[in-house]
Amino acid sequence: MSGILWLASYPKSGNTWMRVFLANLILNEPEPLPLRRINEVCSSEPNEVWFKPVASKPVSELSDKKIAALRTKAQEQAVRLNKNIIPMKTHSFCGKDYGYPTISVKATMGVIYIVRDPRDVVLSAADHYGLTVDQAIEMMNDKTTRGRGLPGNTVYERMSSWSEHVKSWTSWKHTPLQVLRYEDMLADPIGVFGGVARKLGITNDDARIEQAVAFSSFKTLQKQEAETGFIEKSVNSQRFFRSGRSGGWRDKLSAGQVAAIERDHAVQMRRFGYLPPELAQQQKVS
Repeated sequence: MSGILWLASYPKSGNTWMRVFLANLILNEPEPLPLRRINEVCSSEPNEVWFKPVASKPVSELSDKKIAALRTKAQEQAVRLNKNIIPMKTHSFCGKDYGYPTISVKATMGVIYIVRDPRDVVLSAADHYGLTVDQAIEMMNDKTTRGRGLPGNTVYERMSSWSEHVKSWTSWKHTPLQVLRYEDMLADPIGVFGGVARKLGITNDDARIEQAVAFSSFKTLQKQEAETGFIEKSVNSQRFFRSGRSGGWRDKLSAGQVAAIERDHAVQMRRFGYLPPELAQQQKVS
């Protein structure tokens, strides 16, 4: 079997945490895998390496529209070049960009989608993108939002709004889909990550799963980042692995900021238990 196993999420929702877990689980080494080696197992969809074989000139010279046209071709080429399943991270929403699909159904063998409370996401996103919280709230409600590429390394990603991102991926019906909540990953890492390992057929070995969970804990990741750095850290942030908490928004957001997020994203927040049904319905009506 071959194809891409998408590790998809809106930015700052636990996507990298899952990548680190899978990398440690699959390689099963006696020490935590260095952060620089994550891509050996779990690459990133916007990495220019996937676009080079299908581009007629250097990827960094391509327009956004041309990148959009090549995106699914790059994904399908990656599958042709690999006989195994390819776990691949993406922050793109599942839809169309410049009229072209962002995700190839043909290249996909499965999806793991991670959703996180947008009231917490906004704090991490503001730090990551160098924005104020209010600017991050606006970004998360903007369907045109794109993540910038880094010429020579990555291309841009079409993120859309938080709600559209969640809706687009959780509506996926083409191949197996697992939807995980970041908060459940925090509350029961052995249960949630172990469930992923077993469902993917990687291993049923409890000790191996527990080791991979320990090797991908936030305490371990923060220590590794402090010692060796992490290439995916934003230039706007002091560190990539900030706190790994849930509910921090209660101490950080103003009442007005909370109300704006809940107004913008009530429908999807209700679906995943971030708002009580009656409150979500009131927000929707208003």
